[in-house]
This record gives sequence, C-alpha cells and structure tokens, in this order.
Amino acid sequence: MDQATQGPGPSESRLADDFRAVVSDAEQLLRHVAKEAGDGYNEARERLEASLQTAREELADLQRTTTAGARRAASVSDGYVRQHPWESIAVSAGVGLLLGLLIARR
Repeated sequence: MDQATQGPGPSESRLADDFRAVVSDAEQLLRHVAKEAGDGYNEARERLEASLQTAREELADLQRTTTAGARRAASVSDGYVRQHPWESIAVSAGVGLLLGLLIARR
C-alpha cells in the first residue's frame, strides 16, 4: 500500500501537535492581555508568532506531500487504465451497478 492510501502519518501528527501548541499559546496570550500588558504579553506573543510560523511551514509541507501523493496515484491509475482498458471498463461498470443497486434500495 503506498503512502497516498495510508492513514495519517507522522506529518499529520506533527501538524496536529503544532496546532495544539498554537491554541495553547493563544490562550496564554489572552490570559496575559487580560491581566497586564507587560513582559509576559511580549513573550507570549513571540511564542505565538513562532508557533504560527511552524504551523504554516508544516501545513505547506503536508500540502506538498499530499499533492505529490495524489499525482502519483493519478499517474499509476492512468497507466493501469491505458494498459488494461477493457478490464477498467468492466470494473467501472460493476462498481456503477453496485452503487445503483444500493441507491435504489433506499
């Protein structure tokens, strides 16, 4: 099974962790703003900005990985359909028939 069909991997997990950190830092920033606008505010704001930047970078990496995986999957599918056109038509017709039967039953 290639990476395009697998579940969430390390990238997605890191992205989720980064977003949790962003939320945590944002909550701390709001608490500091509510209490006082001193050094704690600047420190929390800087940490929030750093977390947001990290999250943006992780999201860009995830987007590149996902796009590359989708392109690979499309290329492999296209190659298979070109090599086996009749089998592809038969499988598509079978799937369409099954979906039609399932929809008609409801």
